[in-house]
Amino acid sequence: MSLPSSPVAESFARLAEVYPWLTITELTGADPTPEDGGWVTAAALADGGTALDTFLAWDDAQIRRDYGEPGRPDVVASFGLHRYAWTACLLITVPWFTHRRVPRFPVTHVSYDRDRDRMAVRPSDFACLPGDPAAALPGARVVADEEALRGAVREAVAEHLEPVFGSFGPRMRRRGRALWGMATDEVVEGLSYIADLLGEKERATRELELLLPGTFKPYAGSAAFRTLTGPGGEPLPTRDRVTCCMHYTLRPDDLCATCPRACDAERVVKLMAQAAG
Repeated sequence: MSLPSSPVAESFARLAEVYPWLTITELTGADPTPEDGGWVTAAALADGGTALDTFLAWDDAQIRRDYGEPGRPDVVASFGLHRYAWTACLLITVPWFTHRRVPRFPVTHVSYDRDRDRMAVRPSDFACLPGDPAAALPGARVVADEEALRGAVREAVAEHLEPVFGSFGPRMRRRGRALWGMATDEVVEGLSYIADLLGEKERATRELELLLPGTFKPYAGSAAFRTLTGPGGEPLPTRDRVTCCMHYTLRPDDLCATCPRACDAERVVKLMAQAAG
């Protein structure tokens, strides 16, 4: 097998094929980190202040435009973190799922342009399994087995999100379990969505149940997939979100199908409508 040029290039190429709305650029040592002209670094978001104010102004404007009313400050911050974290987690989970490689992307190595749906990343070290040709690349860390690789995923996601939570959390009026429950939701729902586009949703369900069984700190909750039964006996796959996305604060009568506030009867109605659509 030939030596890959980058541990993540093939994975990001597959992601681009099925989800072309996101562009990911790998930076080399000579490339400057983009931080102007619509770009914001993840480190700046983690620092809070003006960069975070500007970032959340986008969410505030979107809520006012789409819902016709302002959102509470904590709801605006919750929307903003969800949109960032859902995307940022894919940088780690997609290479793991597609090529069994787990890159580390600390906040100093990621920039985001939300207006153009672009991310720029500067690869550092990564974990892989024995026998992977990428093990010969600089920065490779060979781990013993699949569970060790899952541990690398949990560590890499936590490393990236923890400083971001430090700035978003107070604005969201969330801390501890609520924030790490949100991390669980973003990892699970982001990868599950992309895996569905790849035609591998069933495998992703199994992989995510092993990745997040609910026993690994700091994560709260588990992948929590389950199947409900429709009125005609039809199976309706769903999951139990750990946290609420706060959509209900703007549309109280429109709960999400996976909302922790929704009972199973409400979920069945939602899932049946989605299936019909």
